[in-house]
Amino acid sequence: MQKRKLGNSNLEVSEIGFGCMGLNSAYSNTLDKQDAIALIQAAVERGVTFFDTAEMYGPFTNEEWVGEALKPYRDRVVIATKFGIKLQDGKQVQDSHPSRIRESVEGSLKRLQTDVIDLYYQHRVDTEVPIEDVAGTIKDLIREGKIKHWGLSEPGVQTIRRAHAVQPVTAVESEYSLWWRRPEEALLPALEELGIGFVPFSPLGKGYLTGSISKDAKFDKSDFRSIVPRFTPEALDTNQVLVDLLKEVANQKQATAAQIALAWLLAQKPWIVPIPGTTKLHRLEENIGAANIELTQDELKRIDEALAQIKVEGDRYPEELEKRTGV
Repeated sequence: MQKRKLGNSNLEVSEIGFGCMGLNSAYSNTLDKQDAIALIQAAVERGVTFFDTAEMYGPFTNEEWVGEALKPYRDRVVIATKFGIKLQDGKQVQDSHPSRIRESVEGSLKRLQTDVIDLYYQHRVDTEVPIEDVAGTIKDLIREGKIKHWGLSEPGVQTIRRAHAVQPVTAVESEYSLWWRRPEEALLPALEELGIGFVPFSPLGKGYLTGSISKDAKFDKSDFRSIVPRFTPEALDTNQVLVDLLKEVANQKQATAAQIALAWLLAQKPWIVPIPGTTKLHRLEENIGAANIELTQDELKRIDEALAQIKVEGDRYPEELEKRTGV
């Protein structure tokens, strides 16, 4: 697999990464520890060098599994994890106070079985803590050798600019896919201007863009999608036209809908690195295969023209969760 650099940094990663969250959290079809470790190691053996986790995935256990799986390959891989969300009375709340960041980094280093974190994201912007204080703490941690690079997850453009002025930001991680294109409005132009890489999560629309989820799909209460407006039966039915478009292009390219969705993302900018997640080896191989598919300018134009005629139904988050983003 080819490599890409995240923005102007020297952080080089495989052009398709691996989002580890779903291995044991957020979705209903999770794995046990040994199967998860085997899948992560299978990804490494197939050329993936970029792995994304967070202290809140699990919580905490996801980092432990990733750390154990990648320990034999530590010099070959880039590990990204996140701080800034904690559990309080059973609920997730933002907390990016400097003391909390230091507590988090020590915990993550231990769970990941590593001496340094390659890329450390603020999981969500904490409106109670000035981003300058966060960036200053990160600057100290970089100086101390505990982390190499830092980033922000789901921030607004003004927050990015303020953070970047204190300590250069290597990457921003936010949702971006064929059915969530808001980053194109303000985020992507700002990242290009500042020389910051972009890491899209949910590049396959939380599984929808694979074409494997019908309007009759039912989601367990433990599955995040059970509370997402975009996954109601009505929305799934209305949005099928988007999957049909992907399948049409895929048939012409002898590919799958998921591969076209990922290839489309890769074609947008050379500093974009999507991180699809999966619990299945054949899906992992399918996702990696997207790196070998090159969409021509004519094909990209045709996809964009078709997309312009499609109105995606349903919000991507419940209102309460959307409030946490873009600040």
